[in-house]
Amino acid sequence: MRHGGSILAKALEAQGVDTVYCVPGESYLAALDGLYDSNRIKTIVCRQEGGAAMMAEAHGKLTGRPGVCFVTRGPGATNSSIGVHIAHQDSTPMVMFVGLPAREHFDREAFQEFDFLNMFRALAKGAEIITDVKRIPEYVSRAFHKAMSGRPGPIVIGLPEDMLTDLADVEPAPMAMPVLAAPRAGDMDEVQKLLAKSEKPIVIVGGAGWSALTRTDLADAASKLNLPVGCAFRFQDYFDNRHPCYAGHIGIGPDPALAKAITESDLVIAIGARLGEATTSGYTLLEPPVPKQTLIHVHPDPDELGKVYRPALGIAASPQTFVAALAKLTPAGAESRAKWVKKLNDGYKKFLEPETTPGAVKLEQVARILDDVLPENAIVTNGAGNCNGFFNRYYVYKTWRSQLAPSCGAMGYGLPAAIAAKLHQPERSVVAIAGDGCFMMNGQELATACQYGANIVVLVVNNGMYGTIRMHQEREYPGRVMATSLVNPDFAALARSYGAHGETVEETGQFRSALIRSLDAGKPALIELKTDPEALTAKMTLTQIRKAAEARLKK
Repeated sequence: MRHGGSILAKALEAQGVDTVYCVPGESYLAALDGLYDSNRIKTIVCRQEGGAAMMAEAHGKLTGRPGVCFVTRGPGATNSSIGVHIAHQDSTPMVMFVGLPAREHFDREAFQEFDFLNMFRALAKGAEIITDVKRIPEYVSRAFHKAMSGRPGPIVIGLPEDMLTDLADVEPAPMAMPVLAAPRAGDMDEVQKLLAKSEKPIVIVGGAGWSALTRTDLADAASKLNLPVGCAFRFQDYFDNRHPCYAGHIGIGPDPALAKAITESDLVIAIGARLGEATTSGYTLLEPPVPKQTLIHVHPDPDELGKVYRPALGIAASPQTFVAALAKLTPAGAESRAKWVKKLNDGYKKFLEPETTPGAVKLEQVARILDDVLPENAIVTNGAGNCNGFFNRYYVYKTWRSQLAPSCGAMGYGLPAAIAAKLHQPERSVVAIAGDGCFMMNGQELATACQYGANIVVLVVNNGMYGTIRMHQEREYPGRVMATSLVNPDFAALARSYGAHGETVEETGQFRSALIRSLDAGKPALIELKTDPEALTAKMTLTQIRKAAEARLKK
């Protein structure tokens, strides 16, 4: 006979879980006691539930299996909701456990009680409460299967405090293995026909359900079939950016020439991508509900097909099975596409050439130095903010799972994601990029990095403002600055106070040596980059944005 917390720990071990992220709470002390006895699961104590949930989400992105998070009821659960939202919008497998009041106190508005099911069913792929200790293995098995099936996503499980202390004699279920959807008979014949007559196709990749092998298969298929490949927003590592078929990133801040090419293409093959607002540049690259381009939409969840865009051919299949089948097609018509592929690849290379921006620290050069110094398999993470546009454009993603970033645009993500990545794959260099506002949302997790020896490097881009919101503010209300200015600490000194290595860079020439010292520091490191507020985007200065808005409003 074991208590529920011990049964739960054994169930997680059976699912292959090696790390859980948490902020402790009295409502799930029995679960912590169960983890105490586990020699297979490492428990990472975080400093705020939002950071813990983001670490679990990043873990799921990196591994393809659910990241696991534990939080307590009420305030803890609501703090964690940001990570659940990221996992839902990014289709990331994740399982989060929430400690709840004892069953006998349900519906009394007990201490920190909240409407668990209504809250998380609106945010997650699924939410359930385990009320019987003997059914813990069943619920855990279902959660892991569901988190990875179809369109992956977060599952949230409530753990009543008294249920976890009940005793039972039950065994865990075997590891969940998702069943992959595959193209139907005739689907690939239709793809072959559409490809044979296409002169200007483009492949858009993104979403969940990919692997290193699938990435390799796609590269082989693109070469054989002469297909240009663009990566959806925040999925730039799904295709080697050095490949001659690479066309560039698609979504926020794309190359205008690439955006134009997509609108002019005669065939769009979207594999795994939802084709959401960010990837389609506000639903302008493809017009809903029926795009003028012939659309082949491949997604593991049939409910996503036709949700926004009515495809000419919808295929309910995982990226793995579809890409493997694509690589077997004959190259009919491929020769006629050679110039098209070269045109898009040449355009990508031209877009890589840095455009000079104002200030002593030039992020376009910082991104290129980062690309030059880091090893090919380095992992780069980031949250939200205009500064990331420079790294989306100028950093070259070379290997599988070298980018961890939220397509939903959540701030505060870069640092927790970097910690999770470094803890899981300590042999890889990991760099987090954060604007000053973004860093301050989860900067306390630098203490977590120091506690567990996650020797990451954090680049804090400090321009003294919420840059993205200032950009929109200047576009809509030029010169009327309100609620977007920031007064910041000395970030390098703050890092040193945690026990990390800290440096400040005030001109571009200082960055390369600071980066090398930080990578070699033997402990977490932070580099503050003091940038000019004028360098608001990779394309336009603050003054240019303001003047363009003023001219528009005068008309």
